[in-house]
Parts: sequence; C-alpha cells; structure tokens
Amino acid sequence: MEPAPRDGIQWHWTTPRAQEILRRRSLAGILTFYRELHGLPQQELADLLGYSSSYVSRVETGSRTITDIGALRHIADQLRLPPHCFGITDDADGDHHAMIQFAESVLRLAEIARQVGQASAAVDELWPLVARLEARVEDGRTETDVLRLLARARVGLGVALGHVLPDERLATAARWTGRGLAVARRLGDPTLHTYALRHHGNELRKARLLGAAVDRLTQARDAARTPDERAEAVILLARAAGSAGDRAAFDDAVTEGFRLLDVAPTTSLFSDFSHHEVHVRGLAATGRVQEAVRILERAPTPRLHTTTQWRIISAITAGQVLALRGDHQAARESLTAAVRGAVAHRLPHQIQRVVRASRGLPDVREEAQAALSQLKAAIAA
Repeated sequence: MEPAPRDGIQWHWTTPRAQEILRRRSLAGILTFYRELHGLPQQELADLLGYSSSYVSRVETGSRTITDIGALRHIADQLRLPPHCFGITDDADGDHHAMIQFAESVLRLAEIARQVGQASAAVDELWPLVARLEARVEDGRTETDVLRLLARARVGLGVALGHVLPDERLATAARWTGRGLAVARRLGDPTLHTYALRHHGNELRKARLLGAAVDRLTQARDAARTPDERAEAVILLARAAGSAGDRAAFDDAVTEGFRLLDVAPTTSLFSDFSHHEVHVRGLAATGRVQEAVRILERAPTPRLHTTTQWRIISAITAGQVLALRGDHQAARESLTAAVRGAVAHRLPHQIQRVVRASRGLPDVREEAQAALSQLKAAIAA
C-alpha cells in the first residue's frame, strides 16, 4: 500500500498537539494521530506499515515497543516524517541541521545585500534556497523549522523582487510575499505572521492593489506586539493610505508614527528619515502640496542606518514636490541624482517613479526613460 497523499493534510503536523507528540517521540501517539489525521482504521495503517492489525494495536496501547532502528526508519519513511521524530540520529538528520544553518546564513546575507542596495544579489541568493525548501516540503518533510524558513525565504524573495522588477511586473513580488504569508498564517507564530503581513501589504501597495494593501497593513499594525513591530507596520500603512488617497487613515498613521519615534528602536525601515519621506509623499498624494513643501525643508540628515533605497526614494519625493512648487532647477537636480542612484543599484521601479514625477522636465524624463530601457533589457537578459 502506498503512503497517504502529501497534500495540505501534512500541515496538521505543525499544530501544537502534533508538535507535542513529536517532541515526546511517542510512537504510540504518532501512530494514533496519523490514523486520526487520515481517517484510517488500524487495519489500513497496518497494511501501510506491513504489520498485522493486532501488532499495530499493541504498539498504540503501549503494550509493545519498537526499538529496532531499521524498523523505526521504515515507519518514518512510510509516514513521511523525519527520522529524528523517532529518536534516530543519522546522516539525514545531520544533513537537515546543516541545511537549517545554511538557510539561516543565506537569509541573513540576502537581507544585508538588499539593505546595501544590492537587491539583485539578494534575488540570486534566495531563488535556489526557496527551490530547495519547497522541494523538501513537497516531499512531505514539513518540520516546523523548515516551514518557518520557507515562509521567511518566500517573503524575502518577494521583497527583493519588489526592488528589482519594473512596475508592470510587481504583482510577481506580491505573489511571493503572499505565498510566504500563507505559510506563516498556518504556523501560529505571531512574530512571523506580522512580519509577513507587513511585507505582503507593502508589495501589494507597489503593485497598486491599494485596498488590499491597506487591509493587510492594518492587520499587521493591530497584531503587532512590540513597539518596533507596530512602528514598521504603521510607516508602511501610512505609505499605502497616502497612495490610496485615504487622508484620514494617512493622517492617523503619520500621527502614530511621530509618537512611535520616541519609543520604537530605529531600523532600516522605521526612522525619522523614512517617516519624513512618507509624510511628505503622502501629503502631496492627498492634495496638500503646500504643506508638503513647507515640511520638505525640515528633512532629517541621513544616518548610517539609512539605506541606499531610502535615500533614492527620498530624492524622488523631494523632486516631485519641488516640481509641483515650480522650482524646476532644484527638482531637476534631485531627480537626476535619483536616476543615477537607481541605475547603479538596478531599481527600475524607482526610475519609473522619476518618469511620472518629471512631466514638466523633458530632459530628466528623457534621461530616465533611456535608463529604464537599459535596465529592462538587462532584466530580460
């Protein structure tokens, strides 16, 4: 008899009850839970394992124990569970721990690469990791630590793609973060869930799915358990609400952001610099250009934690507002600098923002369109 199908039913091994059974390495508990999970009578489980029904019954009641490593490995293979759940430590178990350490290292390096403006390098690192983790899950190996890594890797890949893809392909980035969110939601890990909600909401915003973006980011803000989680959700919510033209939601988020600047730690996403950029851009997007001009001059000085991405974003926002004010020379300087930075770091989405912001500056618009064509050709290649 073939093992049971490996569809979504494998996710039930990630529930608290199942994790407790696996932690205790209780063969009786594992067999009983497996039968409940698949709706199997003892005879069908016995057929699957190649034992008699009475033998399985004695194992489940605890009157018979199995200590032979070969037999335990056979049961693990048939139930598609990792050998360590049965107390077996072998080469496969060592490979598993090595893969976990490798994956953690890749995720850290990809995050660093993205923050220093090398998002394309982050994509190159994350593609093979995601493929490897997904192959393991497809094979039925749904250990909780692997699933957490898969959620983070999918989200990380989506965020990196959101940096390097042009506007018309940003839905791809949102799909990857959404796939990461789907895993995080199942695991019942609040920190991972809010992390995935934040980034999925932000990629939805970039893909112009603004209603869904505001919804996800509102959920992330409300589910936040620490000041830094709430701060990162609030700043992204302000961006999405501003893009959606929702003045009330934008103002509420910006106001809360000001309060959180005093209590939340500074991160690459949430700082006085990024909050100022979001505030200026949202004011302009909600029809308050004069107010945006007024606070533009009060921009905080970039610090060590201010990423290249945020510096480019801020330059574009400043150029856009200066152009709306009629200060074309200052706008030209800011937007031209942004184009050159976006080209250096392969950020087509930001160049497209320059194209939209430079309608009254034909020379800047022409330079941005030429740079965009070159980057799209490079991406296509």
